[in-house]
Amino acid sequence: MVNAILGRKLGMTQVWGEDDDIVPVTVIEAGPCVVSQVKTGDSDGYEAVQLGFGDIKEKHVNKPMKGHFDKAGVTPTRYLREVRVDDASEYSVGDTVKVNDVFADVSKVDVTGVSKGKGFAGVIKRHNFAGGPGAHGSRFHRAPGSIGQCASPSRVFKGVRLPGHMGCDTVTVKNLQVVRIDDEQNILLVKGAVPGGKGALLQIRTA
Repeated sequence: MVNAILGRKLGMTQVWGEDDDIVPVTVIEAGPCVVSQVKTGDSDGYEAVQLGFGDIKEKHVNKPMKGHFDKAGVTPTRYLREVRVDDASEYSVGDTVKVNDVFADVSKVDVTGVSKGKGFAGVIKRHNFAGGPGAHGSRFHRAPGSIGQCASPSRVFKGVRLPGHMGCDTVTVKNLQVVRIDDEQNILLVKGAVPGGKGALLQIRTA
């Protein structure tokens, strides 16, 4: 069986837990996903299915993708992702994968998404540097400090943590607890936070 599904982050809320405690949860619209391509070991060298998710107007689909969807005979989708499976022959093009099909008996999941972009950030915000004293005329507050030696080797080593672009990274949060599944509305509630802002594309798979 396929062990992953595509979804969209709707936001966060809180629900009552079993022990009458408040549980912070992320609300994810998980699926339904349509199988737009099946890849087998004989034809492609590996077993996988291509899942499509999200509505898109047909006028916004370019010609190569339109030909891909027309060949499969499925409605165009906004996102396409491949998911490895043990036996792709169990699926056929046009099948629908719902949240309950994947996570009915699953207690924990891994969620992958793109983190929020923070723009250009300094070392204190980006790498949690301590910075210098706040007073006494140090004139060293939020600067990175020394980044290498002078005469030898007369250069900055690769990998030195410096200011730069922060965010927009692919992040995976592992072992999130599944709190609730609403199969009718394709809603999945997981405990805790997941990467990205509201409306961000997520890939949810069994932990």
